[in-house]
Amino acid sequence: MKHIEFDDVGDAIREGRPLREVAAYRIRFGLEGLTFRNIDVPDPVPTGRQILDSAGLDRRGDYLLYALLASGDFEDIRLDETVDLRGKGAERFIAFKSDRDFKFALNDHQMAWGRPELPGSVLYDLAEAPPGAAIFLEVRGGEGRLIEPDDRINLDAPGVERFITAPRPHTGFVIVVNAIEETVPDNNVSFEQVVKLAYPDAPPETNVKYSMTYRNAASYPHNGELGEGGSVEVKKHGTIFNVTRTVQS
Repeated sequence: MKHIEFDDVGDAIREGRPLREVAAYRIRFGLEGLTFRNIDVPDPVPTGRQILDSAGLDRRGDYLLYALLASGDFEDIRLDETVDLRGKGAERFIAFKSDRDFKFALNDHQMAWGRPELPGSVLYDLAEAPPGAAIFLEVRGGEGRLIEPDDRINLDAPGVERFITAPRPHTGFVIVVNAIEETVPDNNVSFEQVVKLAYPDAPPETNVKYSMTYRNAASYPHNGELGEGGSVEVKKHGTIFNVTRTVQS
């Protein structure tokens, strides 16, 4: 098979150099989502049709094509419109088989999606949200709505949805005490705290002894026994405690 010399547009952008004059130019292409594959186009200034052809799609179909610019914005690419790969700073393109798009804004970047339903995971990928950050849907006159990666957002409502990245709110740590979920404010939980959660209405008694085991803790050892005055570091969700109460004669 004859080897075709190509230049990778993404490499050129990251290296801050111009594209070389070669037989093909490699870009990254996604269909209906943000899962990208490499395709090669024959021109540094391809048309939308050439990009679809290079991706193996039927140009006669109803496709919407977007360039994901280095600025973070989406740019509509008409089929007869050219894209200058040398100057746009675009290495990623996404297409939808659709005749309608749905606009939204993410951190003041203008974006579009080819489906009325937008997965929350796409927002996190587009925002490149760092650890500890979350995506919020701005609500006019109200508190922003937290969007989780497994949420689905309806873009078909009137108006343009606007999303922002902000620190994720701290909601405490969920532990399980005697098969009941409880929330504690910090990740360090003491023996006495757990006893109080297990037996909240028990009066102080000198002849009562509590014993406790735990599992799936964040600290080491992850499983074991906890005694009076002791504490363990719990996980965000899922550390389990079993507390027994013994009345001594």
